[in-house]
Amino acid sequence: MHVKYGGRMIDFGGWELPVQYTGIIDEHRAVRERAGLFDVSHMGEIRVAGTGALPLIQKLITNDAAKMSVHQAIYSPVCLPSGGIVDDILVYRPGESEYLLVVNAANKDKDWQWIRETAAAFPDAVVEDISDRTAQLALQGPLAERVLGKLTGVDLKEIRYYWSRPGVTVAGVNCLLSRTGYTGGDGFELYCPPGQAPALWEALLSAGRPEGLVPAGLGARDTLRLEAAMPLYGNELNETTTPLEAGLGRFVSFDKGHFTGREILQQQKANGVKRKLVGFEMIERGIPRHGYAVVKEGREIGVVTSGTQSPALGKAIGLAYVPAQYAGINTELAVVIRNRTVRAGVVPRPFYRKSGAGTGQKGVEHRPEVVYTHPEQNPV
Repeated sequence: MHVKYGGRMIDFGGWELPVQYTGIIDEHRAVRERAGLFDVSHMGEIRVAGTGALPLIQKLITNDAAKMSVHQAIYSPVCLPSGGIVDDILVYRPGESEYLLVVNAANKDKDWQWIRETAAAFPDAVVEDISDRTAQLALQGPLAERVLGKLTGVDLKEIRYYWSRPGVTVAGVNCLLSRTGYTGGDGFELYCPPGQAPALWEALLSAGRPEGLVPAGLGARDTLRLEAAMPLYGNELNETTTPLEAGLGRFVSFDKGHFTGREILQQQKANGVKRKLVGFEMIERGIPRHGYAVVKEGREIGVVTSGTQSPALGKAIGLAYVPAQYAGINTELAVVIRNRTVRAGVVPRPFYRKSGAGTGQKGVEHRPEVVYTHPEQNPV
């Protein structure tokens, strides 16, 4: 199907996936201005059910699943006892005692093993890997609601951001439909049986073509999520990084009781973290890339985890881990690009912020021009 629509296929962690169709910049702009369709069926899905489901999930994740209503979704890190991140996942609650965990494709086998080991202490919880029985398409962009509305009788305005609805018929296909995504804009993710995914893909493209919808690949998915400062496992997150270092403290609920990694994270919260993930813009010409060194006054202090030229903002942007004393907004740093030290400055995250979520409106929040100063003038 992807080859039919011009997809350039690459190996992605053992999966054959389209990196682009017409071009990363074109696809990126289509998603920001109109709509784009992604195949993300490589993601893993794990079902957890039974009277022990909630206690198991509370043990696994740092966020508080007890606050979820039926049909709600939440984002959460999953931690080791050391506080390091096993994965960052979405948790859906399709039923009273039923949860769906959506995990990163490269981590699926590791996550499945970790969840099974944890579940051994919760005999009333049933865990099931349903990845091979679940395809996932992501329809993203300000016109996503209009496109999807042509194919379903459901009032999509009733589905709020990070809420879902099971049993929705879209172009004759039974889907779990959620208002979620990895682009920082409005959009939907559709879960369905794999055998019906190609027909659903073509129906969405056909309905969206008059609105300017295009198929989009991994390249645009990465630049879009970076503009929204959404972390990528393997870049910003790994088993030696904690949620507090990554700026994900709002997804750590210390008042819910025990969860794996709680003790270490409590110590970090009390004592402060030694390093932080920051967003930065290049002041001078140059594009930062993953693995480039970050320097301050000639001394290497960190490393770029993700970087690109932002199609929506027209600026070179990136994420990097630096010592906490250099994480203040407006702090000037530098990135080593092809053996050249290029000036950069710490800016607020996200770089791009949607407006009108769930209304079909689009927009970019513009920040005032940044004035770069010394870190001691910007206490963290």
